[in-house]
Amino acid sequence: MKLKTKIHLFSTVLMLFILTLSNVGIYFIFKQLAYTTEYNQLIHRSKELTEGLSRVQEDDEVGDVLRTYINPDSVLRIVEEDGTQIQGTGSTIELKEFRPTFDDTQDYTMDEVNGTAVMMTRVPIVWLDDEIVYVEIIQMLRDSSRSLRLLKFVLLGVTLLAMIPITLSSITLGKVLTQPIQKLIATMNASQSSGKYERLAESDGKDELAEMSQTFNEMMGQLEQNYSKQEKFVSNASHELKTPLTIMEGYARLLKRQGFNNREVADEAVLSILNETTRMKELIEQMLQMAKSKDPLAFTFAQADVTQLIEETIKPLRVASGRTINFTPTGRLPISTDEKRLKQLLFILLDNARKYSEGPIEVRAMKKEHVLMIEVQDFGEGIDAEHLPHLFDRFYRVQEDRARKTGGTGLGLSIAKDLAEGLRAQLEVESTLGVGTTMKIVWHW
Repeated sequence: MKLKTKIHLFSTVLMLFILTLSNVGIYFIFKQLAYTTEYNQLIHRSKELTEGLSRVQEDDEVGDVLRTYINPDSVLRIVEEDGTQIQGTGSTIELKEFRPTFDDTQDYTMDEVNGTAVMMTRVPIVWLDDEIVYVEIIQMLRDSSRSLRLLKFVLLGVTLLAMIPITLSSITLGKVLTQPIQKLIATMNASQSSGKYERLAESDGKDELAEMSQTFNEMMGQLEQNYSKQEKFVSNASHELKTPLTIMEGYARLLKRQGFNNREVADEAVLSILNETTRMKELIEQMLQMAKSKDPLAFTFAQADVTQLIEETIKPLRVASGRTINFTPTGRLPISTDEKRLKQLLFILLDNARKYSEGPIEVRAMKKEHVLMIEVQDFGEGIDAEHLPHLFDRFYRVQEDRARKTGGTGLGLSIAKDLAEGLRAQLEVESTLGVGTTMKIVWHW
């Protein structure tokens, strides 16, 4: 069964149930009010009757009093405690053979004769011989019964007539609720058929259905963006791996043709193959790390000294690169961080500065109020402002030829950004052409 049909049936049944329950409540309230009114009238009559009987001196006068207070469609009787009738009179033959049964726990007793409600009550009085007897009043409620039957038909008619708008409204409600879902299904089927990331039409509503459409569009946009990035990543990675392999293949063919007979050519070929192998190895390692970064990196935070971490990172890099890396400690700078990940981030920034500059590299660490900052500054060519927003994109290069000379892959700063986010820090860059570049690791708390 479709969702629209389920909604239609559920809403229809629910509305009919509520309407029926309301009508039943109205009927019983009206019925109770009608019977209460009739009972009050019976009590008033019984008081008048008992007052009239209290003035009676002879048995012959009792009948006259009863006939005086008799109403249409009623019976008046005086009975002993065991129910034996002393005297009585009636104004309808329908009650002639009627034998009432009284419930002493209730103010009045209801029964039915020929489809008409009958109300009965009795009150005690002191009889002529000073014995306690009972005056019974039995009244047929013709008007109330007719009113109640009419009310039944009216309420039934209202229920039947109400089924039309209820059915129409439930159908409309089903369409309103399922239309966005049907659009969503159609859009998903269209996306599946075309292979494109189709989106739902924008809605100005503020309800949950509009929120669902907006969430779906955002999800499709994110999927499209991720797929585009994945395509670009695979394309760039293929290109980056193809280039060193092509160079290595070219030099290998050169060696095969004449390299072993020409020492100079052989040395050049071997050196180029070695450099490209090293660069490809670095690229593969970074790509593997980037692939692993799809899963959340594990960070273990503990108290550490930033000054000590910088010195431990700089020392081996100075020896390996032979470059001047200046750092002047300003005292202990405590922070809660992951030492291993922070060293890895510092190494990427320092190695980047080494690749793209020839002069010394300056490293600074400082703390001001609620900000802790590490700066890595080089005095190379600098970077044009138009490239700064893309520095942390994968495989992005400011200049292709410059990257070739330095052996860059365009992945280092992207990895650095992921590390900084995991360390709860921000990675910022400042650069001026002809002056140099400053990379900053900033913590705010």
